[in-house]
Amino acid sequence: MRNIITAPVEYEKQLLKQGKKIICGIDEAGRGPLAGPVVAACYIFNPENIIEGVNDSKKLSAEKREKLFQKLIETGIYAVKFIDEKEIDEINILNATKKAMSQAANSLQLKPDVLLIDALKIESDILQYDIVKGDMKSYAIAAASIIAKVSRDRYMFDMAKRYPYYGFDKNKGYGTAEHIKALREIGPCEIHRKTFIKNF
Repeated sequence: MRNIITAPVEYEKQLLKQGKKIICGIDEAGRGPLAGPVVAACYIFNPENIIEGVNDSKKLSAEKREKLFQKLIETGIYAVKFIDEKEIDEINILNATKKAMSQAANSLQLKPDVLLIDALKIESDILQYDIVKGDMKSYAIAAASIIAKVSRDRYMFDMAKRYPYYGFDKNKGYGTAEHIKALREIGPCEIHRKTFIKNF
């Protein structure tokens, strides 16, 4: 099987040329599921530490994501924030996503000079660029996408042990046929998003 191409670093290189030193990629996982949190991750770009194969998390197998996740968190500066299903119901998923991203950025050990965000803008005094399909176009965003995805998947594996009827270990809270069938037969559990399941 061929290796997944590493995400490009053109955005990061241009910003470094402009004198920006601390470049942060931000992405999220879990905007669409019926259950569980939305998770945002930040990752500080280091031109001396380009890990081969880092790309949009959706293009990677679960096994590959896990391996890259370990390398990224062991060698890089990052932050992860969760916004739970109750807050998603209160403020809606878009606002919850932006809040998770802002919290992640604000919790970094270093204050970034610039934020590269996958298709969103957040409230921040830091210069930011929203890049459509950024997880395929920016290494820093791709790295953040892997960290967010694996962090959320691990949480949903834990939730599958607590709520075994919904198949969270397989569907991660997304609305698969198996998941919807369980919802209709036994109703929701504590981590379901009420605003997402009102039609089931």
